[in-house]
Amino acid sequence: MPSRSLLRLVRTITTLTPKRVPLHAPAPQSPPRDYVYFMNRALDDLIKSGDVGSAVNMFDEMPARNGVTYNLLISGQGRHGFAEAALSLYSTMVSQGVEESAQTFTTVLSICTNGGFYREGTQVHCRVVLLGFSSNLYIGSALAGLYLHMGLADVALVIIRELPERSLATWNLILRGFCDVGRPDLLFGLFGEMKVDGFEPNGLSFCYMINGCATDKLVDEGKQLHCQVIKAGWVESQIFVANSLVDFYSSCWCLNDAKQSFISLPVEDVISWNSIVSVYAGHGLLLDALELFSRMQFWGQRPSVRSIVGFLNLSSEMRNIDLGKQIHCLVKKLGFDQGSFYAQSALIDMYGKCGEIEYSISAFESLTEKCMGCCNSLMTSLLQCGMVEDVVELFGFMVGEGVGFDEVSLSTMLKAISMSACGSLTSTDLVCGCAIKSGYESDTAVSCSLIDAYSRWGCIDLSHEVFEKMVSPNVTCFTSIISAYARNGMGREGLEMLDAMTKRGLKPDEVTFLAALLGCSHSGLVEEGRFLFYNMTFHHGINPNRKHYSCMIDLLGRAGLLSEAEELLKQAPEEADCAMWSSLLRSCRVHGNEMVGRRAAEKLTEFELGDPAVTLQVSNFYCEIGEYQNSMQIREIAMGKKMTRQIGHSLIEAKTPANKIEYGKFSILEEFESLHVEEENEVEDPDIPSWAGQRDGKVLVNVDSFGAAGDGISDDTQAFLKAWAMACATPKAVFLVPPGRRYLVNATRFNGPCSDKLVIQIDGTIVAPNEPSNWDPKSARIWLDFYKLNGVLFQGNGIIDGSGSKWWAASCKKNKTNPCRGAPTALTIDSSSSIKVKGLTIQNSQQMHFVISRSDSVRVSGVLVSAPGDSPNTDGIHITESTNVVLQDCKIGTGDDCVSIVNASSNIKMKRIFCGPGHGISIGSLGKDNSTGIVTKVVLDTAFLRETTNGLRIKTWQGGSGYVRAVRFDNVRMENVANPIIIDQFYCDSPTTCQIQTSAVKISQIMYRNITGTTKSEQAMKFACSDTVPCSDIVLSNINLESEDVTVETYCHSAEGFGYGVVHPSADCLSSQDKDLISIGWAQEAATVRPIDEHIVHTEL
Repeated sequence: MPSRSLLRLVRTITTLTPKRVPLHAPAPQSPPRDYVYFMNRALDDLIKSGDVGSAVNMFDEMPARNGVTYNLLISGQGRHGFAEAALSLYSTMVSQGVEESAQTFTTVLSICTNGGFYREGTQVHCRVVLLGFSSNLYIGSALAGLYLHMGLADVALVIIRELPERSLATWNLILRGFCDVGRPDLLFGLFGEMKVDGFEPNGLSFCYMINGCATDKLVDEGKQLHCQVIKAGWVESQIFVANSLVDFYSSCWCLNDAKQSFISLPVEDVISWNSIVSVYAGHGLLLDALELFSRMQFWGQRPSVRSIVGFLNLSSEMRNIDLGKQIHCLVKKLGFDQGSFYAQSALIDMYGKCGEIEYSISAFESLTEKCMGCCNSLMTSLLQCGMVEDVVELFGFMVGEGVGFDEVSLSTMLKAISMSACGSLTSTDLVCGCAIKSGYESDTAVSCSLIDAYSRWGCIDLSHEVFEKMVSPNVTCFTSIISAYARNGMGREGLEMLDAMTKRGLKPDEVTFLAALLGCSHSGLVEEGRFLFYNMTFHHGINPNRKHYSCMIDLLGRAGLLSEAEELLKQAPEEADCAMWSSLLRSCRVHGNEMVGRRAAEKLTEFELGDPAVTLQVSNFYCEIGEYQNSMQIREIAMGKKMTRQIGHSLIEAKTPANKIEYGKFSILEEFESLHVEEENEVEDPDIPSWAGQRDGKVLVNVDSFGAAGDGISDDTQAFLKAWAMACATPKAVFLVPPGRRYLVNATRFNGPCSDKLVIQIDGTIVAPNEPSNWDPKSARIWLDFYKLNGVLFQGNGIIDGSGSKWWAASCKKNKTNPCRGAPTALTIDSSSSIKVKGLTIQNSQQMHFVISRSDSVRVSGVLVSAPGDSPNTDGIHITESTNVVLQDCKIGTGDDCVSIVNASSNIKMKRIFCGPGHGISIGSLGKDNSTGIVTKVVLDTAFLRETTNGLRIKTWQGGSGYVRAVRFDNVRMENVANPIIIDQFYCDSPTTCQIQTSAVKISQIMYRNITGTTKSEQAMKFACSDTVPCSDIVLSNINLESEDVTVETYCHSAEGFGYGVVHPSADCLSSQDKDLISIGWAQEAATVRPIDEHIVHTEL
């Protein structure tokens, strides 16, 4: 609401009129003339002594009171923290008809301002207007202070300007208020207005002005103020003015000026010492900062939180964990670890930026009170470490526990959602709605995060809409929208934004130019990119750094200007890195330039090839030019280092079908043949039949030695944790669970990383508590969780028993009246690499049996998974966000998928898998809640499925995005399987909540070969694909599926592919352009069947 409109509204509001005494009421007997005066003095003495309770008692017993009496007690209660009682007393004063004075209003307004009683403060404003006190200087100043606290600086300014006279204190109040509410751009106008009003600035005035310059980094204006301060003599007479100058130069990164201001101080106090220490720390001058820190303490000045925070920030920037830990010790010594959320937040942030997220979480958990600032620090630390799901969970904690959130929380949350594989456009919209409802939609950080998030989902129109709503976008805002256009291949639009930015008088920085160059590279704007690259130096004085050169090399390389790109690479100010030469080599391969490509490949081999993608690129280049010896040599080096290439993915939600790339049938078959399963090298890790004693240099760590009872009744959790701590810290250790015993273990996380060559030998039985109501809610989804392990071998003939019968009975899938909730996973391997699991039995899990999450290079062999066929959600082996996983010789029978493979998983190999009972072998579900799902390079070679409800299934939700690509099912025998081969892009597990949507996860390059057996279903093969994103490149070879009861058929909807060899039932419908077809038996014809809209949503109950 405009400021003058608000004031007009206040002036029109009526309030209670003074209560009048009835005319015929009996007159009370008057006390002596001086009685009230002396009682007021006694009341004032009690209040000054701090005895507010006695003062209230005296007030209640006084037979007569006047306005002074009320003013004294209201003021006393306000000063001593009884703000609500003071306001209640003021209400009583008004209702009793006691006349209010100017002191009454200034006191009450001060209480409302300091206590945050803004609604009551505006009501008092109405009272001020009604009784004609609006022109009073002190009341006007108090009202201005109230509205400044409310963030309504314009309203406060109108109130001050309408006063018949003002004072220097009033103008200082306005200067401070505009600085506090983030409006330093108007300070110099107000400063001039104050002088025109006849007031010369004092030390406080200059302090507020200098602080405003520091906030907006106004170096030239700040230096002008410095000259005025020196001329007025405030530096020598007022230490706080000199300190503000040190702060100003430090905020503007003017180290020499800050140092000179410190030296010119007449007397250094603790504030100036802490300021200069923080300046040096902020500039990364560790030794100088430590020297000043020592001198400061030598002169008897105690370090403040500011110095500590400066050093912690320096530790964060330098990634110096040792310095950070030493400062942490000092924090504890000085007592800043409790009660100072600035130090606590800096600690959490420091550990997060140094990659020690466990310490960040530990520092957060040690807090007695979880404040918003500390929660924000942990959110940014988790985001820094890529733990985006934990960021979302922490945000939920902040909302659920009443901690609240601010613009930092929302901005971090938006970044996490845009980076998460589980995020979606819908979740971004929800956070956007939350920002609008809480009033943060106009915040710069939130707006920039929204621009970035929407652009990552491909919604550049929404990003543009957010940008257009910004009142005065700064450099960061323009950089965000330019980056958004670049991300979506709209480089020309990004250049238009850059031009609009410079016309507004804003100076683009190096990040802005990098975003614009990326847009040129993605859009092929060579001339524009050249001009921009050289213009940033000659017209803007910004020297290109390594990233700018890399981007320009990529732009020239894409355009085929390889010689120019090579020359530019040689001109880079710093020695070209691996990424630049890799970009050049990639372009040489595309354009067939062997000469430049050879030089780039030779340069890359001079680097330590730690990136598997680069190694593979160099190897492929040599192979393409016919130098197979060099190619194999580089591959052997990579294999010796156990390099693995991780899959990347885009988070853009497709709104229209992707352009279909036509490959020849033979090239598709060659792609499938490149997928294979390597046999395990039994020589490398031989089976170890028994660890009854120490042998071969191994150190035996037996859980019994740490107090485990092994009777299946006593809780052995602590014994397991103690044994784990020992085994994890000891090289070549064997964590032994001995045979012939049952160990009751509660939900436990076994944290790594651990020492080399750890073996986890499970020969006994580990059982879980069987009562769901006693399960720790903090570990609702885990039982035995192994985290951050590397090179660990799990083996043995033991059993992991989840005791899941009561969990199954409480499931909503068993009984619709039960609440739907998650249950624990028996065994989880999380964020680990180079793991082997051999010979274990996992049975009767509460929910999923074995989860492999966020891991790389995991090989599982000879594992038995067992649960009743009617146990709900008991997936056998579940793979998520993992790469290079091999399952071999496993026998799985459960109440859900035998094997399920979900988002962000790649290079999954399965060989000799027995499945039944269960729901078959599944990829998915993917794309739920409009999320992105990506699975690629999956091979199943040799499997037997018996009496399963599905066979080989790929299931995706409507509305999702992403892709399933390069999947081969080979040599599979089926016996009485309900749906042997099924692709379902209309999957939904609840028919009442499913919606018809257009986008879908793209499914392509799927091969079924040598699939035989019997089915219970009429539709032996079912390809139900999206209209907008149809399935493509489905290959069928040697398929023979029969049924004893019905004639089998193949159902196709928006599916394209081909078959060769024997294919029964016929799948001619794959090659048809019609949407909805069925191929029956051996027939060559395809008949059109029921309308499309009858089967848009498929459900599984």
